[in-house]
Parts: sequence; structure tokens; C-alpha cells
Amino acid sequence: MPIVNRIAALHEEAAGWRQDFHRHPELGFDLPRTSAIVADRLRDFGCDAVITGIGRSGVVGIIRGARTTSGRVVGLRADMDALPIHESTGADHASTVAGKMHACGHDGHMAMLLGAAKYLAETRNFDGTAVLIFQPDEEGGHGARAMIADDLMDRFGIHEVYGMHNSQDPVGTISVISGAASAAVDWIHIAIEGKGSHAARPHLAVDTVLVAAHIIAAVQSIAARNVDPLANAVVSLCHVDAGAAFNVIPQTAVLRGTVRTLSKAVQDLVEARLHQIVAGVAATFGASATLTYDRACPSVMNTGPECDHAARAAASVLGETGVWRDVDPAMGGEDFAFMLEERPGCMIGIGQGGTYGLHHPSYDFNDAILPIGMSYWARLVETRLPS
Repeated sequence: MPIVNRIAALHEEAAGWRQDFHRHPELGFDLPRTSAIVADRLRDFGCDAVITGIGRSGVVGIIRGARTTSGRVVGLRADMDALPIHESTGADHASTVAGKMHACGHDGHMAMLLGAAKYLAETRNFDGTAVLIFQPDEEGGHGARAMIADDLMDRFGIHEVYGMHNSQDPVGTISVISGAASAAVDWIHIAIEGKGSHAARPHLAVDTVLVAAHIIAAVQSIAARNVDPLANAVVSLCHVDAGAAFNVIPQTAVLRGTVRTLSKAVQDLVEARLHQIVAGVAATFGASATLTYDRACPSVMNTGPECDHAARAAASVLGETGVWRDVDPAMGGEDFAFMLEERPGCMIGIGQGGTYGLHHPSYDFNDAILPIGMSYWARLVETRLPS
């Protein structure tokens, strides 16, 4: 079955919601306008209950089917926060807030789930309960944990949970990956201590810039020479802070970066090698260095049966050729992973095409895919909770 007719009729309205969110981005947990609008719309649609303040600023909407004899409860999640990026799209609906923009498509994610909520509240063609989860602070990586800490899963009796994220895959495609669908995200902080000196007297110094340069070069050997070539690992040092003058060798230096892995065994290996390399390289030059390794977010681990359910719902909208199963996982992170540690489920990717990728100042969500995402959500609920 293709795009749901009632949802096709919501396209222009949903695009208006999306563009309004885009004009007024908010960050992290600080989402007073966004959360209020989401909650008001859910109430207007006739949700059976709308609960605010879950995970500080999250919103949950409850829609019960025409029957609830199955006792089944399905959770659907959209993220709400924007990014601290100055927009350069030039769009009519561009951000009105300097230094903030929806550069990841969360505005579109909200609009698609709101559209599905309106349809489901009108039709209620299912047996069970749909729980609509609007989550704060996905970009900071703390929103899902905050909602879970507020008893999201048990309070609302959620049995399985589903997420969706846009991608640069072609419009008219949905990707469904069983198992690891995105990488675990770890943060690296390396503090190097040496001995400062005038640049004209380098023999009196323990040069932390030199040590930092060798550490940066050496950590590249981890993915190249320590990790199985058939496994996946990314080690990226992305920030260097050392010194303030052109003629002073600094006493200290700091490196910051990230590690991305798809399995705990590789994650453990990378962390162990980083500790060895950082300490060893620093000692080689007579310096000392301390590595702080923060396991910030686990890998999104989609469960097999729920991937099959998601694929069937997607195929009912796009046809079998529009559902991509044999695709590689992404090395980006997604804190929906914490929800999947609590319940079985699946996060899918919805193709939107486009020239600019996520987190680019020229990125914009493609409103053409709104009916696809809304229809997918609706069909997922109706097929998982058949009346």
C-alpha cells in the first residue's frame, strides 16, 4: 500500500510545522518553545494523554487504539534539539536565532511523528497503545538516558521501541540494518605535561607540541595495525590546544577527539592501545600524559524481529525495492541506543537525498519525504498492533 491518502493530505500542514521548528531552533534540554508546541499539537489532535517534563523537557503522547485487548504498547521516538551552528542555507524558513540551527533534521523528525499522531488519533485502526516519544538533547547524548531515568519504559508499559533518522540515501528508500546500525561514541581527552622554555632554547624544554604531534601520528596505527581489517574502528583527534605565543614552547598541551566502534571487543582494544601509546610516547620524550576515556554512547543494536517488522511496514509504503536491508552501518552516534538497551526495537534510516550532509551549515531537511515518514509510522503501528 503506498502513501496513506489522509497523510498525503497532511503534507502541506506538516511542512509548515517543520519550517516553524526550523525557524526557532533550541538546544539540548532547553526546549521551552519546542516542547510546548509539540504538547499543544498532541492535545489538539486528541491524544488520550499528553505528559510533559519527562527527562526534563521531553514530551510523551498516548494514543489508544479502537481496541486495547492485545495489551501491546509500541513506542515511537523523535528527537527535538538543534545544533550550535550558524545557518547558511538562505532558505525563507532559515533560523532566526544566530548560532543555532536544525542541521540534523530533528525538525523533520518531529513533523513526521506529529503527522502520524494526527492520523492515528483520528483513525485508531489498531489494537493496543502507541506511545509517541519526543526526546530532548539527542545531540548532547543525554536525552534518552534522562527520559529512561524518569521511568519512560515502565511507566508507559512500552514493549518495543522504534526510531527514525534521515540520511542522504535517495528519496523513496528506507534502510533497515539488523544488529549494529551505528557506532558507539567515546570521547578522548589527553593532557600532556612537559617543561616550558623560550623557543630559542629548545634543549631546556620538554616540548609538549612535539609530544602531541607524535601522539597524533601514533594513534593512527591503532585502526591500521591493531584492529582486524574486517572490523570497524575510527580514532580521530580533532582538537589541539597548546601555547599562546609564537616563541614560547608550552608547558602543557591538550588533545581531544573521539573513538567510534561497532563491537565491545574492538572498543576495549582501542581504549587499551590508546593508554599504551599515550603513556609510551610521552615517556619517550621525557613528558607525562594522562588519557581520560569516556564511553559516552553505545552502539545502536537493532533487534532482528523488530527489524523485520520495520521492513514490512516500510515495504507497505515504498514497495520491496524501496527497503534496503544489505547496507553498512554508520559510524556516527545516536543516543537512541540507550532505549534499545531497555527494550527491543529498530532505528531505520529514511532517505532524503541532498547535497549537504548532517551538521553542515547549508543542510536542510527535505519536506518531500514527510509523507513517507508519516506513512511509515502509521503503518508500523497498524501492522504491529493489528485490529
